[in-house]
Amino acid sequence: MPVVEAPSIEDVRAARERIAPWAVRTPLLPLAADDAPGEIHLKLENLQPIGSFKIRGAGNALALADPARLVRGVYTASAGNMAQGVAWHARRLGVPCTAVVPDSAPEAKLAAITRLGGTFVKVPFDAWWQVMIDRRFEPLADRFFVHPFAERSVMAGNGTIGLEIMEDLPDVDTVVVPYGGGGLSVGIAAAIKSIKPDVRVFASEVDTGAPAAASFAAGRPTPVEYEPSFVDGIGGKAVLEPMWPLVQALLDGSVTCSVAEAAAAVRLLAVRNRVVAEGAGAAPVAAAFAGKAGGGKVVAVVSGGNIDAAKLAAILTGAIP
Repeated sequence: MPVVEAPSIEDVRAARERIAPWAVRTPLLPLAADDAPGEIHLKLENLQPIGSFKIRGAGNALALADPARLVRGVYTASAGNMAQGVAWHARRLGVPCTAVVPDSAPEAKLAAITRLGGTFVKVPFDAWWQVMIDRRFEPLADRFFVHPFAERSVMAGNGTIGLEIMEDLPDVDTVVVPYGGGGLSVGIAAAIKSIKPDVRVFASEVDTGAPAAASFAAGRPTPVEYEPSFVDGIGGKAVLEPMWPLVQALLDGSVTCSVAEAAAAVRLLAVRNRVVAEGAGAAPVAAAFAGKAGGGKVVAVVSGGNIDAAKLAAILTGAIP
């Protein structure tokens, strides 16, 4: 893979202007929990038009692409949310969109891809991950590929969340961000640390697949065992090699939670704040609520709310789907 560079603060500010017609400036609201260990705030990216932050990075990447390269269509590799982001923008641009998805992708996200006019191809998890390493899926090689995270333009779009956090809570101490491939956490950290370098930014993972935590512990990219769960938007077997220098330089570590803690956080958000979050979006809340992000003013980025209705119903009754 080619070298991946973090976005500059100028990249992020330009991205904000570029995506302003499509991306919602989402609210930052306090977690309604008197028993929380500190002051926890929720950055509600589940309120985006596609139910996740991905509309930001996908929009910036496609806005910067040569229109001539988009004519044949676009594709991405995604468990669902980036696929929706690319499909939403592809429909706006009038070009075809296909997503390469892992065979564990949830039905709610697959249905959304179809609803937005896209198509998808299911492949085994390892084959899906290989597309992100190769930046290529041979049957779609004549189309424009939008990498879901290891792309400066995508990270710049994601980094606009960091600008909004700093404007709404300038004295924030810590930000906790879901970690799938690192594009969201690195983008947010690049923006925030350009403005206020002493703010801590942590990756958030589930312990059924926490390669960032293992890599921080070892000081180098370290593969881990991965077990699929209802927390489908984060978790994997490894930190992508070109992302590791950015992750190591910009993030302050990784905080993990169990699948049960993520489910409890989904339930907490629904009951206390009337917020619907998917597992990945609830993981930072789980970590912050458990005190793993420390004290002071903590922002948990609720990255999305695209959860299967049946799984949400099970969680609300106390089960773990």
